[in-house]
Amino acid sequence: MAENNWELELNEYIRQGEPDKADRSNAWKTAIGLQDVDGLKTSAYLIETAKDHIEGKISITEADERIHSYYEERKDRNEIEADTREADIVSVRIAKLLGEKTFQFSPVEWQNIHRKLFEGVFDHAGKIRDYNITKKEWILKGSTVMYASYDSIRATLDYDFSQEKEFSYNGLSIEESVRHIAKFTSGIWQIHPFGEGNTRSTAVFIIKYLKTFGFNVNNETFAENSWYFRNALVRANYNDLQNGIHATTKFLEMFFENLLMNVGHELKNRYMHVDFDKQSAIQSATSNDSKCKNCTFEELAIIQEIKKNPAITQRELASAIGKSERTVKTRTVEMQEKGLIFRENGKRNGKWKILVEI
Repeated sequence: MAENNWELELNEYIRQGEPDKADRSNAWKTAIGLQDVDGLKTSAYLIETAKDHIEGKISITEADERIHSYYEERKDRNEIEADTREADIVSVRIAKLLGEKTFQFSPVEWQNIHRKLFEGVFDHAGKIRDYNITKKEWILKGSTVMYASYDSIRATLDYDFSQEKEFSYNGLSIEESVRHIAKFTSGIWQIHPFGEGNTRSTAVFIIKYLKTFGFNVNNETFAENSWYFRNALVRANYNDLQNGIHATTKFLEMFFENLLMNVGHELKNRYMHVDFDKQSAIQSATSNDSKCKNCTFEELAIIQEIKKNPAITQRELASAIGKSERTVKTRTVEMQEKGLIFRENGKRNGKWKILVEI
């Protein structure tokens, strides 16, 4: 996978071999990479702030205050900048939490992590949802995982956590431990106790939990494959028996094997699509002969939908690929700037034109 500019910059601190700088850089890489779960991108200012913290020029608390002040002074943000604000604020908070040496295995800890990550970003930060939810998923062709009913969340959380507390890893091989961890992680994620931000708070909770076992967590895996992590959780919790589709943790196990054992599985989102074997168009779009081989997977998914329907709206695109409408708005602006697509005849009656071969 080609590295982003920010990855190249932060990796330099790891190559220098100084333990403190390497640890801080790894935390930041994970924090920034996890924003891709919701299609969010951090600002150049956040990267500069991260570098100052890694170099020891400022504390993580000062980094948090700097980002907060940066956005407090900017009241005229447009929609894209609002997404960047969320990515920046949550990134610095994830880096802060990953650097802390405290942890308690409990649903309350998970709730506190969500609150610390999203306070001032979401009104519901740290609050258990009081409504039921569905989310259309691209890998499920627009279907949704069946999340826990809001009135059963607390009881279900208590049950899953009590079962995990009673489970003994004594005598298990690493492979067996990984399979169990994947099952536990997929189980608590399916509960989806919060309105938004479940995957990012789950990732932080699980990383801190794994460290209590003495695991050396490979931060590269989360930094580069956070969207895969979420899609693997989706596939671990989806059944469509009429069409021969069964919930499977195999994709999540591959992720954790890379995370904890440095196995080196090829983690590809398209492999998890329920119609993967039938998706010749997507396979050809990601082949070495594709002239869009530098496109991200999100961009390829958008291009495929535009190819089907050039008049597709951003709302319809969001529904088709399983992302929020604001994410699609951000991506389509970026794709036009990169020369991948073009909007003809304006917003209301216009159509999309694909400018690259796939």
